[in-house]
Amino acid sequence: MLDALLEGLVLIFQWPAIGFLIFGIIIGLWLGAVPGLGGVLGLVLLLPFTFDMDPVPAIALLLGMYSVTTTSDTIASVMLGIPGTAASQATILDGHPLAKMGHAARAFGAAFTVSAFGGVFGAVVLSASLPIVLPIILAFSKAELFMLGVLGLTMVGSLTGQSVAKGLTVALFGLMVSTVGYGETLPVPRFDFGVDYLLDGLPLIPMVLGLFALPELIELANRNTSISRIPQKDAEGGNMFEGVKDACRHWWLTIRCSVIGTYVGMLPGLGGAIVDWVAYGHAVQSAKDKSKFGQGDIRGVIAPEAANNAIKGGALVPTVAFGIPGSLGAAILLGALVIQGMQPGPDMLTINLHITFSLVWTIVVANIIGAALLMAWSKQISKLAFIPGHMLIPGVIAFVAMGSWIGRTSVGDWITMMVFGLIGYVMKRGGWPRPPFVLALILGAIMEQTFQISMAAHRGPSWLWERPVVIAIAVLCLLTVFLATRGVIKNKQAGEDGPTTGEGNERNPIISLPLSVFLLILFAYAFFASQEWPTNAQQFPFTIAVPGILFALYIVYMDLRHLAASRREFGSIDAAWAQTADDVAVRSTVIFFVYLIGMLLLTMLVGQKIAIPIYIATYLIRWGRYSWRAALTYAAGGWLVLVAFYDRVMNLFWYPTLFADWLEDLLPDWFPDWLII
Repeated sequence: MLDALLEGLVLIFQWPAIGFLIFGIIIGLWLGAVPGLGGVLGLVLLLPFTFDMDPVPAIALLLGMYSVTTTSDTIASVMLGIPGTAASQATILDGHPLAKMGHAARAFGAAFTVSAFGGVFGAVVLSASLPIVLPIILAFSKAELFMLGVLGLTMVGSLTGQSVAKGLTVALFGLMVSTVGYGETLPVPRFDFGVDYLLDGLPLIPMVLGLFALPELIELANRNTSISRIPQKDAEGGNMFEGVKDACRHWWLTIRCSVIGTYVGMLPGLGGAIVDWVAYGHAVQSAKDKSKFGQGDIRGVIAPEAANNAIKGGALVPTVAFGIPGSLGAAILLGALVIQGMQPGPDMLTINLHITFSLVWTIVVANIIGAALLMAWSKQISKLAFIPGHMLIPGVIAFVAMGSWIGRTSVGDWITMMVFGLIGYVMKRGGWPRPPFVLALILGAIMEQTFQISMAAHRGPSWLWERPVVIAIAVLCLLTVFLATRGVIKNKQAGEDGPTTGEGNERNPIISLPLSVFLLILFAYAFFASQEWPTNAQQFPFTIAVPGILFALYIVYMDLRHLAASRREFGSIDAAWAQTADDVAVRSTVIFFVYLIGMLLLTMLVGQKIAIPIYIATYLIRWGRYSWRAALTYAAGGWLVLVAFYDRVMNLFWYPTLFADWLEDLLPDWFPDWLII
């Protein structure tokens, strides 16, 4: 085994493998940092280029790129409050508040340090665990995987915000949205309302970008401020080396969360979606002082970042040893191994053991190099927190718009992004936590499939009380809700209202009540509509709707009580609404969406390559009050990115505009029409 370990190391550092590895790392850092891209898209783009390559360079390119996306995704999570990838959702809870405090560099220092450790740790465990993990994986049937999804949603719903009921209701809302379109086991259309676009379900990336990106950008625009709420000269203790020291101070938390990341990552199909939340929940529940979580506690960055990098090694364990991919990315890597003539299974542990160890070394080297590069750049990246918000907003909107467009290349994706941007803003200002919704969207299809299989295999719900692991996970779910509820009650009894900022902590009954009523109507509609479907298509939405109705009723009642208190405080509902409208900046928020709708309508006329630069220039001139020269220079840079990256590199399908033929007729024959059409 030692000979194979050393041979795998030599293979990685031979030319051209090391060159492809570094190239893959650079691509991965870019893909992880840009919202809407991520490692899976990178694997899809790079896979065709590896068909004629030798096995080690091919895997070095793919795995090097894939390994570092969960390191660089921290940039969007911290700076913008947008999950760079699904694995960085939990990081936003404390990472973005740190950026608002002017401590973005500190968050980066801690995150990149523990990301490197977690990635190396996961790779080491991969090499040590190959012979012993089969019984662990086989112990988890579909029933256990379903309950793990429930545990993940319970932890997220209970640990974000000041209302456990709102967190759990949002999780149920996300699960219900995940059922839109054809059922998982029967081709029965659900909640499509006769719209063809909804038959394939609502796309994840536009919803996530709408929920998280647009509300943060609206806040930047309304406040007319930078990401940081304090000047750079006053941001004491927020440098990168302070973050590195934080990682060292919390070394035991880093190790524990790396272990969690590695072994949860081994669970096929589920690990990558919940691992950062499991680690974050562990950090909260094991901390003596929980008061700062969600407000900029560095431990809230360390825990998920250590875990989400460790999953890469963990997810490769079932992939390499048994041909069972632990995540979507691992499934694509499995395909790459097969294309290269390597069959996952016993041969990877015997004949091709040196290749297996080259995978281990690839993860190790990629994480070290990726973290080192980001450390070197983090000081410059963190300065973005002090740039005027109006200078950042149009560029981020361009990336968010194109990130939403990538999946289906449909104008419906932009509409979805805007609709969920509005919902996300209402949730943010109304005290509804958004992370449970996103996690539920990711887990929804997996949970419905495992639920249906469990019900069919056991001919009913008997698996809930017959399988010991299921019972143990159910007890953990109840314990999580109990502890979270007890914490809220203790705060109220002590006269502590809790924080008023951070995810799910704002209190605004006038904003919250319409959403709670909407959710009550939605769950009630789902309850009755599902009665008309066959049993297999009906079971999961029906199971979601029942607790959803109960939770929504409770929240409507509480919102009405809080609304009555606001009425007494301000003297009348009109006075309370006037204060609310001022607090949430209703007028400027409407204008913000008018700008987006204008960009959408202009796209339908002349296409994105013209519409997005026009949006950038118009925003900077009219809202940002910048000069024509600055606005046109910025817009030209946006156009260059659209053409050079999204068109020439990614070969995207662009919207077929109404005036495309007219534009072509206007252009001279020698002019390349792909520059603007």
